[in-house]
Amino acid sequence: PRPCVADALCARDQRAVDGPHQAEQRRRVLDALGDGHEIAIDPQRRRQQKPALRLEHRDTRAVLDVPQRQPVTGLHEQDGRVCEVLTDEGAVPADVVVLGLGVRPNSGLAEQAGLPIGVTGGVRTDLQMRVVGVPDVWAAGDCVETFHRVSGQPVHIPLGTHANKQGRVAGINIGGRYATFPGVIGTAITMVCDLEVARTGLLEREAAKAGYSYVSATVESNNRAGYFPGAAPMTIKLIAEQHTGQLLGGQIVGTSEAAKRIDVLSVAVWNRMSVAEMTALDLGYAPPYSPVWDPVLVAARRANDAVANTP
Repeated sequence: PRPCVADALCARDQRAVDGPHQAEQRRRVLDALGDGHEIAIDPQRRRQQKPALRLEHRDTRAVLDVPQRQPVTGLHEQDGRVCEVLTDEGAVPADVVVLGLGVRPNSGLAEQAGLPIGVTGGVRTDLQMRVVGVPDVWAAGDCVETFHRVSGQPVHIPLGTHANKQGRVAGINIGGRYATFPGVIGTAITMVCDLEVARTGLLEREAAKAGYSYVSATVESNNRAGYFPGAAPMTIKLIAEQHTGQLLGGQIVGTSEAAKRIDVLSVAVWNRMSVAEMTALDLGYAPPYSPVWDPVLVAARRANDAVANTP
């Protein structure tokens, strides 16, 4: 598919930061999987510069007018520099364009060698990371296909966390001991300026594709006690199986370390917890870190209500 304009980051570009010229520059990120964000933000972070505008979620005051999911048809240059991103719905001004389009498994050599290739394009392995049907050959990392613990379907999610674990499993088995790789749930986290975004498990469309009947619940809360300095809004969305209440997935958007709460959700997804069980989780509390009712617990209660009200 063609890349889409996913996010617009208004910040000073490298040329403006390094020189005396301090005019605000427009940076566009053409992104399919979120990989371009870190590249675009890095010049700011290294110089401890705050962005000229912040991309924030709905409760905040400064919101960028971002063209969402517009297919890109080309780039317009002027005087040897890009000046616009061309889309089906018009031109988007830009001074710097960063491409973050994700990756596909580079399994061509494996295919030529006769190794089995899965439906996602990755090399097929068993639980010990041995290539299926080929003795004494192991594979791990971005070139392999794995399986999703919630959907039960083959997936290719190329993350460094997965690659390191798979490599360790392969190494243990090659060395004569025994280990298995238990699959993935797609936990990921990223940052756009000071906006944090995270996900784990299934999205709604993925849950539907996997054959689940589900409910969803979205709550808005604060990352710490409302009276405490630095309190900022965050949004949590949970997806639960319609009748059992099993947590299928979740997403978080917020600031100030809000997104690391995704780790609580990932543990719940991994262990097939229900949202009812999650409502009683004994999470840590202190005003600098959380309200008395942590946003995760509030979201679990709302999702549990949705499950209880299902006909």
